Amino acid sequence: MASKRITQETFDTAVRENIEEFAMGPEEAVREAVEQFESQGVDLSNIVKMVPKVSVDGPQEPTHDVLQALDDLQKSVACSCLQEVSTHLARFCDQCKEVKACRFLAAQKGAYPIILASWKLAVKGDQGLLLQALSALSVLTDGQPDLLDAQGLQLLVATLAQNADTADLTCSAIRCVRHACLKHEQNRQDLVKAGVLPLLTSAITRHGRHASVVREACWALRVITFDDDIRVPFGHAHDHAKMIVLENRGLKVLIEAIKAFLDNPGVLSELCCTLSRLAVRNEFCQEVVDLGGLDVLVTLLADSRDHQVGPQSHLWDLVKQVLSALRAIAGNDDVKDAIVRAGGTESIVAAMTQHLTSPQVCEQSCAALCVLALRKPDNSRIIVEGGGALAALRAMEAHPREAGVQKQACMLIRNLVARSQAFSKPILDLGAEALITQARATHRDCEDVAKAALRDLGCCVELRELWTGQKGDLAP
Repeated sequence: MASKRITQETFDTAVRENIEEFAMGPEEAVREAVEQFESQGVDLSNIVKMVPKVSVDGPQEPTHDVLQALDDLQKSVACSCLQEVSTHLARFCDQCKEVKACRFLAAQKGAYPIILASWKLAVKGDQGLLLQALSALSVLTDGQPDLLDAQGLQLLVATLAQNADTADLTCSAIRCVRHACLKHEQNRQDLVKAGVLPLLTSAITRHGRHASVVREACWALRVITFDDDIRVPFGHAHDHAKMIVLENRGLKVLIEAIKAFLDNPGVLSELCCTLSRLAVRNEFCQEVVDLGGLDVLVTLLADSRDHQVGPQSHLWDLVKQVLSALRAIAGNDDVKDAIVRAGGTESIVAAMTQHLTSPQVCEQSCAALCVLALRKPDNSRIIVEGGGALAALRAMEAHPREAGVQKQACMLIRNLVARSQAFSKPILDLGAEALITQARATHRDCEDVAKAALRDLGCCVELRELWTGQKGDLAP
């Protein structure tokens, strides 16, 4: 995997040398430079691969459009020419959206303080300019959350609070929050301390009919519960999830929003996905049931069988997220039983059967049934009698190369028979042994769960004792 980096100037110099010393045309010079650096293991993902302009005087030095837009923006901000600031912000955004590497180059050349200055200029009352400044900040910080400083953070929260009634400004500001928090634990903690959580949950309630706002707010809430910053040994993901639920009525807000978007599978997917991220404690799982969330989820799953709401991929994503939410709240043993009583197992098996060609749906279906069967022999009986084991084995047959499907199906089979040995023979008669053995041979991740499933099914499986407590080396 490429890991070396070079500067934009180094790349531009190589392109010019190819033109001047080897008489290459501009496009050939760029192509040769790319091949040269990539052959040396250089990562060029953050390099603008621009063909130099040619005039009557010959090839010119590369002039990157994004830097020209940035220079013009800086001049217009300095003289407070709002119309020109608007024009140059639009140019800057277009360049950064078109070529990802332009964001990196712009950041290297001091784009953040210039965008911040235009933002401050817009805060004085021009909402159109403010929207453009937020869009520029959003584009710039996408993948570069370190750019946000304390001043920008406070201004972002203030902007979100002061424009809470304006949907497009709220949406753009929340997008900035999301980009600033992704893979950046300190930004997450600082934004939470600055009061961003109530602004996000209230945005879902306040703009309950604006799909774009609700989607962005859901996404931002999830990112705040991530633990994805490798620079930090311990994050506050769990604490942030608790704050969203306990201090900001997060579960109630999401469940009410689900009821308002029953005809929009894209938004429903985001809401269900966020709901699953917040079900991190036993009492939160129970609260989802108490608020009517379980009935809503089971109904969504059942309705998805009867209605084709949009493209197939959208339907699959919605079903996957509903299954994920059911799986999350089933972490509570009492909720397991509530899901079964509500007809959840039948709906899950039906979803897997109907969407057998989707590996994601199959994986989440098996995972949800696996949790429902854990330590629950009565639930296992209902799942087996309802065709759950057969559906899982069909999923294994349909997706032999999908490790996630194979692993979750093996775990489900194991949970079904672990405390109900009477189900072993019927499941074996369906061809389980051969499928599990194949999964074990094909996927390293399935080794342990496959052996456990075969063992509990009563099949012959080698269980090596690697260490007996005696001195000596482990078996090879």
